[in-house]
Amino acid sequence: MKDIYKNPILYYILVPVVVALWPLLVWAIYLPQAEESYDSEEAQCKKGEQIVLDIFNLDPDRAIDANDTPTEFTYAGAVNRVAGLCKIPPTKYKLSSRMITKSGGQKSQSANVVLKEVDIVSVGKFLSLIQKRWANLQCNRVRLTRKEGLPDVWDVDIEFKYYY
Repeated sequence: MKDIYKNPILYYILVPVVVALWPLLVWAIYLPQAEESYDSEEAQCKKGEQIVLDIFNLDPDRAIDANDTPTEFTYAGAVNRVAGLCKIPPTKYKLSSRMITKSGGQKSQSANVVLKEVDIVSVGKFLSLIQKRWANLQCNRVRLTRKEGLPDVWDVDIEFKYYY
C-alpha cells in the first residue's frame, strides 16, 4: 500500500482528473440543489409576506409604531385611545376609576366604563382592542341594555380591573 504513494501515475493523472471533476460535480449536482433551495426559500418568503400584508389589511391596529413607547397604564389614556380607534366619540362614553388598592401583595385598580348609544360591533371591537393592548386588564362584567325602538343601539356598562 505504501508503494502507491511512490507511483507517479497517482500525481500526474489521478490528481488532475479529480481536480477536473470537482467543477463538473459542483456544476451538475450542487448548483441545481442550491438553486432549488433558493427558489423554495424565496417562495416561502413571498408567501409569508403576503400573509403579513393580509393580516395588516384586515387589522391595521396590529402594526406597531416605532415611536410608540410603552407608557404606564392609566384608564383615561387606555379608554381614550381605544375609543378613538373604535370611532366612539368622547361624548358617548364615561369613565370612573377608583383608587389603586393592594391586596395579597398585588396592586390593582378598578374602573367602570359606560358607553352610551353604540352599536354592538363597536362594543366588541372596543373590548377586543383594550384587552389585546393591555394584557393585565381584566374585564369582570359587561352589562348590555338595548335602546327601545332602535335596531342596533345599546348602552353598555363595563367593569374593568387592572393588575400592576
